[in-house]
Amino acid sequence: MRLTHLGHSCLLVEIADQRLLIDPGGWSAGFEELTGLDAILVTHQHADHLDIGRLRGVLARNSGVALYSDPQTAAILASDGLTAGVLRQSDDLSIGEVTVSPRGEKHAFNHDGVPTVDNVGVLITAPGESRLFHPGDAYDAPVEEVDVLAVPINAPWCAVRDSIDFVRRVAPKAMVPIHDGLLAAPGRNLYLTHILTHGGRDQVTLHDLAGQGSATV
Repeated sequence: MRLTHLGHSCLLVEIADQRLLIDPGGWSAGFEELTGLDAILVTHQHADHLDIGRLRGVLARNSGVALYSDPQTAAILASDGLTAGVLRQSDDLSIGEVTVSPRGEKHAFNHDGVPTVDNVGVLITAPGESRLFHPGDAYDAPVEEVDVLAVPINAPWCAVRDSIDFVRRVAPKAMVPIHDGLLAAPGRNLYLTHILTHGGRDQVTLHDLAGQGSATV
């Protein structure tokens, strides 16, 4: 599996001859230039995970690409004239030899004044490849046997203790930091150090891909 971090929560996943784009949002950059995509996966509707304007350009450049999202986002996209398949827990998708297993249903609780929207994480697997889980914006989805965990390291809906407990619960072999768009470099380093030190317990390999191009994981 080869991963590219395109900023914030956006990942390009190249696995088993398939190219999957996850969460092309407004705080990410470079995804609008991609070609050869097989699928686009959107975990939820928030603007930092979905930029509909730039998504249109990606769809135009990638004829035949499949688009999938949580149920509420699929309805929003439909109102904009875009058709998306629906990600639902227990309804796995096959994209070539890749299996996409939707996990979870709701965004993490933020505040009484902030509506809790749909959020569906994705477990991506293929024979002989690492197993990747991207949670979107939630830490409570049921998931197992994760090799590489995309870990939101800062958000209004979590504290660093929640991120640490998430990594401890899932117990991946490796982690990729995501959801870092709110952080300046010193703060990002602090959050990441806390999560890796107390969540990984010296057993989790860090793949920090921010600004580093692609890496095989």
